[in-house]
Parts: sequence; structure tokens; C-alpha cells
Amino acid sequence: MPEVSTQSRTVAVPGGSLDLSWAAVTDTGRRREVNQDAVFATYPLFVVADGMGGHVGGEIASASTIDRLKAMVEHGSVSPKAIEKALARAVKDIASHPEATDDGTGTTLTGVYLDTTGDAAHWVTLNIGDSRVYLVREGSIIQITTDHSVVQELIASGRLSPEEAENHPYGNVITRAVGPSEGVTPDYVRLDVAEGDRFVICSDGLTKELTDYGIRHFLDENPDPADAARAMLDAALENGGRDNITIIVLDVGHPVPPAGDDVDEADGDSSTAEF
Repeated sequence: MPEVSTQSRTVAVPGGSLDLSWAAVTDTGRRREVNQDAVFATYPLFVVADGMGGHVGGEIASASTIDRLKAMVEHGSVSPKAIEKALARAVKDIASHPEATDDGTGTTLTGVYLDTTGDAAHWVTLNIGDSRVYLVREGSIIQITTDHSVVQELIASGRLSPEEAENHPYGNVITRAVGPSEGVTPDYVRLDVAEGDRFVICSDGLTKELTDYGIRHFLDENPDPADAARAMLDAALENGGRDNITIIVLDVGHPVPPAGDDVDEADGDSSTAEF
């Protein structure tokens, strides 16, 4: 079982500071020989990539993408423009690798980063493919990202119900990926920052084995991010572990105003996410 531990950080945001804590874990699962998932969880960016294609092509694609995003964070700038430049570099890396040039090679990418550049801090989710970002707010779990998959397109067109989608033969076919042959732009969603929010960022190795209700159950039972990530991983493995499994749990603590300032009541209100 891979080790998983909780990291914490107090970060400066407009009007004060914010307490964050998170944990990340990745596992090959019970049926795969190689882990083609990759993960990066360092403030302000928390992302998961799920590679696909070839003997090692998916591993190369996901690792290349995460490496380029890590370099972006180390350079000190996280924005849609910077992310897309990093992905363009990753596409070139994948295309130039001799073991990752077939048409089926690529990777999903999904995650969230904290944007502190405006008058108020916001979360921004990014997504390519069918890995997911979930948000638990005020007791409800919401899938923030929209899958780029054949099955999701069939659901959106009314030709398939969510229940029918569970065992659809095209369940693994995605319609957008970071790959060796073309550039791709993520979908972005901006979210207000609210105390008590919990994010789950995961590859489909988790969602193949746990329902949304199951994810929420393990979050409710485990206040600590590492405990929650470990519990979900254990459950996914017990349910079959048919794919690689990668999970980030990210918690938003109480916003802290500058020293000497009174806390405005609005600072504690949970705002509806901007969809």
C-alpha cells in the first residue's frame, strides 16, 4: 500500500489568508501491470493525469504532462495561458518520444488551482478527458468537471441514461486528450472560495469502483485528507481495482483576516459555485 500523508499550508489571499490541507495517493490497482497515472499536488496546483496507449506510451504521456506543469509552478505562474503553454510543450515531448507516437497515446488531465490575482481568491478547475473534480459543499457532492467521453455525449444528447452508461461498451472511449499529434485546450470553471469545501480530484480508476455517494461517504467518515484518500483507495481496490487509481483530497479551512481586522459575516458564507 503506498504511503499517504496530509500536507498543510496557510496561503495569502486578497483580504487575509486561507488554511489549506491536502493528500495525494496513486496505485497501480489489481489488474494493471504498470501505473500510467501521474499526480502533482503542490500549492497552488493540484492535478491528476491518466495516460493511455501503447506498452509505455500512456505512462510517458502522463509523466510528460505532469513534468511540464510542475515546471510551470516552479516558474511561479499558474494561469490558463501558462497551463496551455505547458501542455503545448508536453505535446511536443510526447510526439518526440519513440515509444509514444502512435495515435492511441495520450493522457487525460484534470485538477484545480487557486487564483489569487483578483480582488478575491477563486478556485479554477481544468479538465481534458474523463478524470474528474468533485466538490463537497454544504453536505452535497457535485461533479464540477464534464467528462470528454463518448458516453457523456450520449447522455447529453438524451440517447443514454446515467444508469445505462455504467456498463456501456464505449465507457473507456474519450473524445479529448493531451496527445502527440495535436494541441488541446482544457475546459475551465471558476468557483468561489468557501470555508469547509472539500475537493476530490481523481482518475477514472476511482469512479469505476465508487459511486459519487461512496466518495462522499468516505469523505464524511474521514475528516483528515490522508485518511479519506486512503479509505477511498482501499475501497476501490476491494471493489476490483480494475484500473490505476489516483486520488487527491483537498480541504479548504477557515479564511483568516489580517491581524486586527474584524471578521465580516460574509466571509463565513458559502457561495454557490459559478457553473
